[in-house]
Amino acid sequence: MNAKMADPATAISNGLVVDRVTVRRAGVGVVRDASLTAEPGEVTVVLGANGAGKTSLLESISGLIRLSSGHVLFNDVELSSKPRSVRARLGLAHVQQGRAVFPELTVKENLLVAAPSESLSRAYEVFPDLERLASAQAGLLSGGEQQMLVIARALIVQPRLLMIDEMSLGLAPTIVRRLFDVVAECAASGMAVLLVEQFRSLALAYGSQAYVMARGRIEYSGPAEALKDSPDLLVDLYLGRKSQVP
Repeated sequence: MNAKMADPATAISNGLVVDRVTVRRAGVGVVRDASLTAEPGEVTVVLGANGAGKTSLLESISGLIRLSSGHVLFNDVELSSKPRSVRARLGLAHVQQGRAVFPELTVKENLLVAAPSESLSRAYEVFPDLERLASAQAGLLSGGEQQMLVIARALIVQPRLLMIDEMSLGLAPTIVRRLFDVVAECAASGMAVLLVEQFRSLALAYGSQAYVMARGRIEYSGPAEALKDSPDLLVDLYLGRKSQVP
């Protein structure tokens, strides 16, 4: 597999900056004063227990939900008030949780939703299985094949920032590792990758920087390697018993 989806020469210099973002749902703060960065050429991972606010944070970055306060900047462009379509044109791609394929369409038709036919070779280069399955109905694919499809659909437009929410959920370990390899290759090509993930050990092994959320707050910000070597600290952070953020 070769995830040559971005030219390092054109990669953004500043990446993603999330500055003191708060998100409320039904008046409740699900993300609270959260700040993070995602740099080009790196896999940045966001960890945390269910309900910690990880999905809401990604949705606020891509424009699915509104910020209550704070700022989101991408390549020095303020995104906080911009619609999703503008964010996408600026290079943000968001693979949401749940493998949202168009089930009645074929694999090829799912890809054509995102890009013209001359771009399909990019998707097939990253996931050769999809070319073999091009005429198959997407709703009949396995979970792993559907996850390949939604990631390929995001990559086909050559994003500068790829955000993936719970990539490994419900998948076999061999498929998960294959997907992580693709994510690593995307980062190596100059892309910024922001990954919300439940598979902590692999996420920390592949990630450069890590953040841990608990009860809507960022409780840790630092090298992924440091968390990988400190499992007790990671448990404390998940439970909100300790913070490594000043």
